[in-house]
Amino acid sequence: MGARPRALRLRGLLRKESLQILRDPSSLAIAFVLPVFLLLLFGYGVSLDSKHVPIGLVIEQPSAETQSFLGAFQQSVYFVPRLYPTLQEGRAALRTHAVSGIVVLDGDFAQRLKGDRDAPIQVIVSGTDANSARLLEGYVQGVWSSWLEREAQARRIPLPVAVEPVIRIWFNPELASRNYLVPGLLVVNMTLVGALLTALVFAREWERGTLEALMVTPVTIEEILIGKLLPYFVLGMGGMVLSVIMALFLFEVPMRGSFWILAICSTLFLLAALGMGLLISIVTRNQFVAGMIAIITTFLPAFLLSGFLFDIGSMPPVVQAITHIVAARYFVAILQSLFLAGDIWTLILPNAAALALMAAFFLGLSRRLLRKRIE
Repeated sequence: MGARPRALRLRGLLRKESLQILRDPSSLAIAFVLPVFLLLLFGYGVSLDSKHVPIGLVIEQPSAETQSFLGAFQQSVYFVPRLYPTLQEGRAALRTHAVSGIVVLDGDFAQRLKGDRDAPIQVIVSGTDANSARLLEGYVQGVWSSWLEREAQARRIPLPVAVEPVIRIWFNPELASRNYLVPGLLVVNMTLVGALLTALVFAREWERGTLEALMVTPVTIEEILIGKLLPYFVLGMGGMVLSVIMALFLFEVPMRGSFWILAICSTLFLLAALGMGLLISIVTRNQFVAGMIAIITTFLPAFLLSGFLFDIGSMPPVVQAITHIVAARYFVAILQSLFLAGDIWTLILPNAAALALMAAFFLGLSRRLLRKRIE
């Protein structure tokens, strides 16, 4: 069989699928509108930072020192301090969620401070949200330490700390949660988009009965798969480019790695996602069932088990083992490295190899199952 007839058949299949995409706006919406919507929703709606947290201050004996301490909280971007005259009123505010924590200064706070004695403060934090409680505890300690340092300098006395740690934070020095959440969101978006785009392809053909008509033509299985896959790959990469542009210019996430490596790894990941969608479409033969299975088996694992929101190392060993079959896990590691740290080959190469293996597995299995269906 000559190469020219093959090329003509493949061109015809690509043209047919491209026209079908253009006539069906749902595919274009999944490729371009869905990533934009999800990025705006999660990019602006999901944040692990806490600012302007209402906090109660109970000052039993006002003085110049307690006023200075109150001023430290008022100047902090993390807190909105509210004064309560008694501890009982402060606790009542904490129970009604009017404040997220209470800082108590005892009546002898100023005297103990002037006498160069320990002047501890009491901090009560609501633990209903464990993550916010830990953040709040850290923020209070930060304000307390900064205030102590200023007081020591003003009084020209040494701080009662023998060793002062010098902390440097690499890659994300401002600790902005958006900088590592947005690359993870790109992965979740592309997982959903890639799987949904192709999950409906063969299912739609099965339902309409047009796939059997296509099979009686001289086209080969490989030509059918390429003809179905290539237009949706172009769509998926278009959505990826749009998402990266939003991450760089709308959310201002730094990009320290190579764009070429980003393109190559995105190609591998999208092939794995499209391959999984094809596999679902071939097996189910029903558009509704294929869509549901695609969401359950791709979006949810990518959201929960990829490591973009929850630390994989903190998961139970069984769940950690399951994460190895989630393609999003490898792409999250690559993207967070490319965006925040740069080209770290010891991290990129093994994860890219895992993506390549998963892409080969899903596409190879799709090809095998499609042939069996025909026979």
